[in-house]
Amino acid sequence: MSLQPIEELPPKLQEMIKLFQSVQEPKAKYEQLLFYGKNLKPLDSEFKTRENKVEGCVSQVWVRAYLDLEKNVVFEADSDSVLTKGLAALLVQGLSGRPVKEVLRVSPDFAVLLGLQQSLTPSRNNGFLNMLKLMQKKALELYLEAEKGSGVVESSKLGGGNGDNEGKVEDLGSNGDVGVETSGDNFVKGLSFDGKTDGGETSGLEGSEKGSNSEGLGSRGLRIREKLEKELSPVELEVDDISYQHAGHAGVRGSDGETHFNVKVVSKEFGGKSLVKRHRLIYNLLQEELESGLHALSIVAKTPDEVGER
Repeated sequence: MSLQPIEELPPKLQEMIKLFQSVQEPKAKYEQLLFYGKNLKPLDSEFKTRENKVEGCVSQVWVRAYLDLEKNVVFEADSDSVLTKGLAALLVQGLSGRPVKEVLRVSPDFAVLLGLQQSLTPSRNNGFLNMLKLMQKKALELYLEAEKGSGVVESSKLGGGNGDNEGKVEDLGSNGDVGVETSGDNFVKGLSFDGKTDGGETSGLEGSEKGSNSEGLGSRGLRIREKLEKELSPVELEVDDISYQHAGHAGVRGSDGETHFNVKVVSKEFGGKSLVKRHRLIYNLLQEELESGLHALSIVAKTPDEVGER
């Protein structure tokens, strides 16, 4: 298995990984987690809300995120279990105070570098990854909101207290061109910063033919196009296989190595949905592909009205 190089991780997270790697006994690693948990600052009860709760954890876990004045993301967390609190503390310390794009680039396989598999049950490991996914999701929301020029914002309050943590992101409907890569079960692996966030197309889609293109697509590309056409009834659809552009991936246009795609969808189904919800809808439709080799998507998701406003 090819792991993300430790040098690509945030500096503090690198330090923590090296610390765990220097400890040979699983029991000692377990005790280190307990130490982190006991020293994690408690989260105020006002932030223990449904939108801040991590799903899929054995224990209750909450994560809060906000941007500091330098637009670095800061995390806070809490749990009703000392061990789970330790796992949360590891992520809080390792990711806080770093730029959003750096947090989004952290691959979930870094957990392997920690060597905690023997110390944690499968359900604990799964909960740990769910914490990371929620943190990255909140970091993405904060980035998108900051791009709107709102300054210091907090992800946990984007829902305005109505239980929908994506409420404020609704204002970003006309910016449906921010590319997000996803890797299997990881919601956000990295933000595609080569795209525009002012209503223009992502660079990877420039020059693509309009309409529902199918030329040059292999079997996966055709399945993606068919699924999106069937479920979203788009007025405009572009599916572009760019696997051949990515070194290190065996993807070649039209081959079984189809791993990277640019997708542009213009559909009425996106009406009233935030950018995050539009992306999630597409991810859910393509879940089988994501589980069988599709590595990354760069998504443009717009309504017909938004296209008409350009």
